[in-house]
Amino acid sequence: MHDLRRAAQSAADLAADHLAGVAEGPVWRPVPEADRTWLTRQPLPADGRPLTDLLDEVRDRVLPYPMGNGHPRFFGWVNSPPSPAGVLMAPLAAAMNPSCAGGDHAGVLLERTAVRWLAELVGFPHRPGAGLLTSGASMATVVALATARHQAFREQGHDVRETGLYGHRPLALYVSAEAHSCLRKAAELLGLGTRYLRTVPVDAAFRMDIGELRRLIAADRRAGVRPFFVAASAGTVNTGAVDPLDDIAAIAREHGLWFHIDGAYGALGILADDAAPQYAGLERADSLALDPHKWLGVPVDVGCVLFREPAGPRAAFSLVPPYLRDKDAGELGWFSEYGTEQTRPFRALRVWATIAHLGRDGIVRLIQHTTRLARTLAELIEASDDFELLAPAVTSITAFRHRPPTLDADRAEALNEAIPAAVQRRGHAFLTGTRLSGAAALRACILHPATTKDDLIVLLDEIRTAAREVTT
Repeated sequence: MHDLRRAAQSAADLAADHLAGVAEGPVWRPVPEADRTWLTRQPLPADGRPLTDLLDEVRDRVLPYPMGNGHPRFFGWVNSPPSPAGVLMAPLAAAMNPSCAGGDHAGVLLERTAVRWLAELVGFPHRPGAGLLTSGASMATVVALATARHQAFREQGHDVRETGLYGHRPLALYVSAEAHSCLRKAAELLGLGTRYLRTVPVDAAFRMDIGELRRLIAADRRAGVRPFFVAASAGTVNTGAVDPLDDIAAIAREHGLWFHIDGAYGALGILADDAAPQYAGLERADSLALDPHKWLGVPVDVGCVLFREPAGPRAAFSLVPPYLRDKDAGELGWFSEYGTEQTRPFRALRVWATIAHLGRDGIVRLIQHTTRLARTLAELIEASDDFELLAPAVTSITAFRHRPPTLDADRAEALNEAIPAAVQRRGHAFLTGTRLSGAAALRACILHPATTKDDLIVLLDEIRTAAREVTT
């Protein structure tokens, strides 16, 4: 125990020093061959080694090569810096190491509060038991879609848990052209198949086209395919667009569809004054996925799925073998009855600590700050003669293209495909690319509370410099 205490103190110092120095170092650096070999080809050791030796190797061979998301000029994907409270609590959760499947202990009880707080933050109606923490929005989506599938078959007089999908009438799902890939993966995993996954076109602002959604539903009904599920986005990963949630909710109710919202990244955008009106209808969803480990900054992995009614997921998942029966479980039962995981880690401690440390007002300030910077970047782009804004900056993502006046369309396409890697290699900023309307695009996702307007200026200058490098 003395060795553990000494090593733990060293680990805390190492973590604090790492976080304190992130902003002064490169955003990202390539891993040299010697360290790459150590990271990937270590032989299995025969004898154990002291904890302090392990910390030395982490200091020298792991911490110098981060993904980059802890840096204020990391604008890639949707990966936030870790919240200080979450970093602090992670080893304490590990020290307790409970399974939060169920039982009467702190991990389970605190998850009830963490889930309720998340629902309150985004204004989603919450009943006890109607939600749980997951590994991320991908698993949250699987849980939501499986629940919707179970209900759809039950309405036809079948128990899909018993019969599977064999011989049943096809079910159609509707997702935006900008929908996250986890929806397709969930449909494939659950046996629904991509043949019946309908991709709804988007409008000029990359929001689901309501007229096209109605057309696709009508076509399926005529073809004998049963529409049963529609997924809207509350903040897409490409542009941050928020689909017309209220209109989609009305269509779902009209046609008896399960209405799911993917708010993995963007659900918290409802807390930004300028964006809040676009989230009207979020409270009408049957299920909502959101990731505390994205905008909120809870260290990965923590997602959440919320339901309007707790009975649906419990009917879809509950399976209690004799060795897990708990006569004291109460009306809600165990968390493992509402999803796929049996052994569940103590995720709630990081969520609770992050929210408690920031408070609602602090979370609002974070959301307002980052959305304001996204609009600032959009303004800088529109004021320039060598950048082109591709979509409105609604949340904290800005989608754009580098387009020097002298470049034709083909050369601009190749340039924008090459820019992200060139910017990353330089180490002063981190940017990722995507495709919008079939063309190469750049996107900056702003999640770091310490990012400033000066960092945005550096980003644009880095893009210009990298562009010159790849064209000479």
